[in-house]
Amino acid sequence: RHQRHTPPARHLSRRPDPHALLRRCRRRFHLCRRRHAHPTSAYFRRKRRRHAQPTSAYFRRKRRRHAQPTSAYFRRKRRPRRKHRPVATATRSPRWGTLERSGRCELCGAAARLRCSRCRLTHYCDVDHQKADWVSIHEKICQLLIPVCTSLPSLTSEERKHRVEQLVKRQKYIIDLTSSTAQKFIFDGKHEKALPAALHALRFSTKVYGSSSVQLVPAYILLAEACIGVGNLQQASNYLSQAQWIVLRSPDCSSAFQHRLHRSFGLLYAADGNFDQALYHLANDIYLASSAFGLKSVEASGGYFHMANVFFCQNKMDIANSLYAEVTDIWHTFLVKSVQTQEQIHKLRAEKSPFTEDKEVEVSEDTMTEAQQAEAIQVLNAVLDIREKAPKQQPEETARVLHALAMLYYLFMDLSKAYEIGMKAFDLLKQLPQQESLEAIGYLLKLIDSQPSCTK
Repeated sequence: RHQRHTPPARHLSRRPDPHALLRRCRRRFHLCRRRHAHPTSAYFRRKRRRHAQPTSAYFRRKRRRHAQPTSAYFRRKRRPRRKHRPVATATRSPRWGTLERSGRCELCGAAARLRCSRCRLTHYCDVDHQKADWVSIHEKICQLLIPVCTSLPSLTSEERKHRVEQLVKRQKYIIDLTSSTAQKFIFDGKHEKALPAALHALRFSTKVYGSSSVQLVPAYILLAEACIGVGNLQQASNYLSQAQWIVLRSPDCSSAFQHRLHRSFGLLYAADGNFDQALYHLANDIYLASSAFGLKSVEASGGYFHMANVFFCQNKMDIANSLYAEVTDIWHTFLVKSVQTQEQIHKLRAEKSPFTEDKEVEVSEDTMTEAQQAEAIQVLNAVLDIREKAPKQQPEETARVLHALAMLYYLFMDLSKAYEIGMKAFDLLKQLPQQESLEAIGYLLKLIDSQPSCTK
């Protein structure tokens, strides 16, 4: 009985082993991982139930993220699909080109959308650049680009060599044409039109001579002078720096290239207002041009003219007037010789037999290039304008400039203008006590009268 009412003895459990607890936790982790590993597990079922309704937190967050019209979702939705554009050819004018997706613009290097419909070789980004290139130089070289830029089939070695020689000749002809055209535009004051022609000259010079040749210096100088005229001095400085680097790398560079480089630096510094550096470079220009072409050469007269302009801007009129007189003397002497040569040509043509060859006459007839003609017109008209507007008149110097201009227009066969300017110089010299130049001007007027197409 006593044993029946005695409480049972408490079971004394042993303290659990820590390693057993660790094994138990690991077993629970593995069971949980196995339980949620399959997409059909309760974990995935609960997740699907939680996000199945449109009112769930998942959909609320998505709606908030795409609610604004500026979100990436709406931007992608609004973006139109690109459609293939058919190629449209121009039929009204060669300045209108075909739509083009490949290539780069000839002027700015941007992605091209237009192509010339005549040669189909030049590309442009817009109509304005195509029009600028057409007005500048492309009208002259459009058909010349076809045999130069098109690939030829492989032939025998001799025929391939002959075609390479012909290709180089055509490319050099294009270089001369583009360079002379750009120089003429610069002398005429049309610097924007000179830029496309100068770019083509640089591009073909690089193809013929390489990217580090001295022959690239004239093209860089033309680009720099065109940029100076437009007012883009920073780009002009970049072009001149590239030209200077080529000259420094070529110790055998001729003085003809160096004097033009110094002249361009002088023009750049003069446009920037740094007159001291401008005079330094123009002095080097005169020295190098005189050593290469002669002290009284036409090539050296440009340095005198630009130096006189710098002194004119500094209000040093005595020095400027002496330099303007030097420029006038150089051109006057050159034009007198040109008129004498022209007179000899006319005499030989009048006396020669129709059975004799006239090769020598044709060789001696080409005395002035187009660039020299444009430079002479620019320089002499500028000096005449300064002489006529000067507060202290110098009639003798003014008459000398007028005489040079009359000879220049006579060589151009602009006889009406030559006669008008010659008569103006003749009337001005008759008022002076010393009338030594009257005979020369009178002889020029007789030559003008003797021409059959002279209309006063």
